[in-house]
This record gives sequence, C-alpha cells and structure tokens, in this order.
Amino acid sequence: MTHRDTPERYLDGYDRILKEVSDTGRRLTREELESRRVLGEHAADDGHGLRALVSAHLSATRAGWPSTGSGTADSVLAAVQQAMDAFAEGYERAQTLAVRQEEAARREFIDDLLYGRSDLGRLAERAERFGLRLGHAHAVAVARGPAAYTEGDAVPRQVEQALLARFGNRSVLLTTKDGRLLCIAPGHEDEILPYFAKQAHAATDGGTVAIGRPQPGPGGVVQSYEEALNTLELADRLGLDDPVLRAVDLLVYPVLTRDRQAMADLVLDTLGPLTAARGGAEPLLATLTAYFDVGCVAAEAARRLSLSVRALTYRLERIHKLTGANPADPGHRYMLQTAVIGARLLDWPAKAL
Repeated sequence: MTHRDTPERYLDGYDRILKEVSDTGRRLTREELESRRVLGEHAADDGHGLRALVSAHLSATRAGWPSTGSGTADSVLAAVQQAMDAFAEGYERAQTLAVRQEEAARREFIDDLLYGRSDLGRLAERAERFGLRLGHAHAVAVARGPAAYTEGDAVPRQVEQALLARFGNRSVLLTTKDGRLLCIAPGHEDEILPYFAKQAHAATDGGTVAIGRPQPGPGGVVQSYEEALNTLELADRLGLDDPVLRAVDLLVYPVLTRDRQAMADLVLDTLGPLTAARGGAEPLLATLTAYFDVGCVAAEAARRLSLSVRALTYRLERIHKLTGANPADPGHRYMLQTAVIGARLLDWPAKAL
C-alpha cells in the first residue's frame, strides 16, 4: 500500500496543525495529541500498514510546508515529530489491544475445545479461524518437561518454529495447557506428531511426550487429548521412561483396570502374602517387576537391581514359597505378571486396596 491509497481521514486536521505551528511556533496541545492517537487507533483497526501511514504524513508535510510565519523550521519539525509520535502511539495501542483480544479468544477456544464446553456446531465454526476442520479426525500429543510452559515462552516458540519450518501451515495448532505443550494435528498426517514429539523432547530437556489416537468429529480432539493425558499418568504409575509413549501401545492397561475390584482381588489374592516377608512386600514386588521387565532373564534382572544372581534367585524362591506361584513356571507367570501390573496401576502396597 502506498500513501496514495491511504484515506485522507487519517490526516484530518494535520495541515491546520502545521499552519498554526508555523504561525505561532507553539507545540501541539493535549487535545491535538489525543486526536492524533485516536486517528492512529482507527487506522490500525481498519488494517492499514504503519509504513504507508508514515509516508502519507511525510508527503503531507512536504506539500503543506509553510513558507511564511514566525515559527522556525525547528519548531515545525518538532510539531511533526509530536504528531507522528502520538499517531504511532495510538496505532500501537490498538494493535496491542487487538493482539490481547486475539490471545483471549484463542485461549477461550482452546479451553472450550479441550473440555467440550461449547456447542459442537459453534465450536467447529470457531475452529476454522484457527486452521482446524473439526469435521475431520484429529490426534493430540502432550509434552511435559521439568518446568511449566506458557504461551510465548522460549520452548513453545522453538517447537512451533521447527514445525512451521518442516510442515508449513498444515492445520496444526500448537498451544500450552496446565504447563504442558500440546500439538493438535490432522489424524491422517502421520508425520506431524512424531516430529513434534522429537522436537518437544529435545526442547524440554528430555521431557516425556504422549500421543493420543486419531479420533473423528468435533469431539475427537477432546478424546485424543484425554487419551494422551491418561497415557502420561500410566507412565508415572508403571515407571515407564520411554521418551515417546503412544496410547495405542498401552491399551491393555486401561482394559486391565476397567474392573478395578476384580484387579484389586487378583493383587491381594496373588501378592498379598508378600506382606509377611521381612521388609514387607516392596522389595519382592520390585524383584518381580524387574524380572518380568527383562523377559525373565535372571542375570539382567539382578544387574538392574544391583544384586548377585544368587541373591535374585533366593528372592524368587522366597516369592514362590510365600505365594505358591513360581515366577519361572510359564503356568504361573501370566497370573503373577498381571498381578504385578495391577499392583503398579493401583499403587499397592503403598495404598490399601
């Protein structure tokens, strides 16, 4: 846009100000400065660029430069500076307000989207403003690190720049929620969320990323988001230390805990006798956890527990004696391993069942 395209109303009263300054050598009055600020706000609200507006003011200054009067060139230039500074102040004020309103609208939309608090039809209409088409399937990835992150922090900006450089604008929404990073992507774009996970893991100094499954429709974002959050919670309970966790790979665990009472009964009936051991159930439960995690390889389990193989073997024998189930027996192994998983999910024996 050039100054020729700039409406004259944004220069309203400017020629008169120059003439009066030239005649008297005075500075701009408070009312004149406020009028410049108001015009700057209107220009910003109407979408005009500041560069073209400054050019229009300078052109008007050249065209209306007074040839007579008691004011000096210095006083006229001082008045031009005052006028343009006030105009730019109003312009920037309007832009700041617009940015804040946009941020507020974006945050409100994200809250409604993730909590499903708005009419789905209306939500889908609002989503298009932010590049999402909620009629399609979407998947959500959630990243957490050692610190809480908010919009505008260095980490979200770094991850967003990496995504834009790699994928451009592919209907991806990056935001923060409760101190975590979130990435919402189309369900069919298989490369986006793994790349986000890689970038977020690096940017958060080794944080953990959970990826929910693609879910269809306006409510799909909420479902995928909740899956990702549940996956992070499962990782905590099970002690999983993988940098990237996929909800689809952990579906067995929600199934196991769907009937909580049945799982609690299995844990107590199978592992309850371990509480009679010297030192309680925790050391023997940790032994079973390590033993099953390494595929029942005694030497590797002993290494992880900083035990000798002989000491590990003794513990396994003690478990067999107390529970009646032999961890080395394939016939008993599934029941024991399921009970161990249930104990970790239910936080037993730290919490009574």
